[in-house]
Amino acid sequence: MRVRRSPVLTVVCWALLGYFLLPLVWLLVNATKTNSDLFSTFGLRFGTEFALFDNVRALATYQDGIFFRWFANTVLYAVVGAGGAAVFAAMGGYALAKYRFTGRRGVLAAVLGAAAVPGTALAVPTYLLFSQWGLVNTEAAVILPALASPFGLFLMMIYAQDAVPDSLIEAARIDGAREGRIFWSIGFRLLVPGFVTVLLFQLVATWNNYFLPLIVLNESDKFPLTVGLSLWNKLANAGGVNLTEPLYPLVITGSLLAVVPLVVAFVVLQRYWQSGIAAGGVKQ
Repeated sequence: MRVRRSPVLTVVCWALLGYFLLPLVWLLVNATKTNSDLFSTFGLRFGTEFALFDNVRALATYQDGIFFRWFANTVLYAVVGAGGAAVFAAMGGYALAKYRFTGRRGVLAAVLGAAAVPGTALAVPTYLLFSQWGLVNTEAAVILPALASPFGLFLMMIYAQDAVPDSLIEAARIDGAREGRIFWSIGFRLLVPGFVTVLLFQLVATWNNYFLPLIVLNESDKFPLTVGLSLWNKLANAGGVNLTEPLYPLVITGSLLAVVPLVVAFVVLQRYWQSGIAAGGVKQ
């Protein structure tokens, strides 16, 4: 049966696609400009010189190449924080979906309540707590909060309810498998599409995290890209006092490079979503 396409829906989809891609196109175009072309040419038009590689070289040398230090910090925070959050969410979601225990409803209520609280509202209490523990200005101050993902836990619980058949769990128990082995050998493999979804959500959230690192980190060599590039942008807006390099091209080029890992992650991991959709479409 041939599905009819709605012209209105098609136009709306193309309009939304253009809306979401426009900032990326602007970023790509302006990362190729010199400082003078940046302010003398139209935003979506290339400048008189192609300066992308010059801007990248300037990034690598400005302030002893601290940009790539920020880049490495961001990778560390995102990989450890998002990876740990996804694993904990998978374990917790599986437990809430497949086990019945005293206090389960209370745990669910706490998870839903925590998911409704924005992260920025917890930033100051987190800072005060870490200050008492001596964790301020350490990598742990950024990574530890990222390990908790109430929304990811709830999402994995919903996914595990249907993705992991109870019959498989009971069969494994009859064969003598322990609960830990059942989860890692059976449950986790069936949860991979949901796990990847939570991983990407948390990866984007941690990669773009700004407010918490801003208040818990004091030394510039521990900043993530969000805080470091914001610092450069503020210096550029202040008039460039004592600057040895025009900062606007560096901020734009650095922002472009900061987007690349997220795009690569989505492209590489999308096949797990596709496999999950295909598996869900097969009646068992």
